[in-house]
Amino acid sequence: MTRGIRNCNPGNIRRSKERFRGEVTPSQDALFKQFRGMEWGYRAMFVILNTYRTRYALTTLEALVGRWAPPSENDTRAYIAAVERTTGRSRHSVTDTLDHDTMVAVVAAMSRVENGVEAVKEQVEEGWRLFAAGHRRHDRRPSSEKKWPSAV
Repeated sequence: MTRGIRNCNPGNIRRSKERFRGEVTPSQDALFKQFRGMEWGYRAMFVILNTYRTRYALTTLEALVGRWAPPSENDTRAYIAAVERTTGRSRHSVTDTLDHDTMVAVVAAMSRVENGVEAVKEQVEEGWRLFAAGHRRHDRRPSSEKKWPSAV
């Protein structure tokens, strides 16, 4: 079992002063956060990626993943290429961090890179639900269920 799975931290989020809902404190891992369940770890990934967009104006898949997995710690180019390949999205595509379909696919792909195993779709979806419940503008519905554009 990988460290990310064992910690219920599919994004391998490092320990920091920032606290997330569902986080286990204190973490029993010296370097990485632990969460009560995988859904809480996925929620934290959605929160962080959305913060990258709102605070740092990072809007492309390449920019978001590049900040998540910097070259000082990762093979960032390979990481971005893996997310591109898995999601079918271009690294240059604008990524709406409040769009259900986009972000569930991106976060599941990132989890695959981080842990070497496919993400459990239901856990990623539950993480999205937990994330979306705390945000004003988001689209919780899969695109197959959309009947009108999401509110701005």
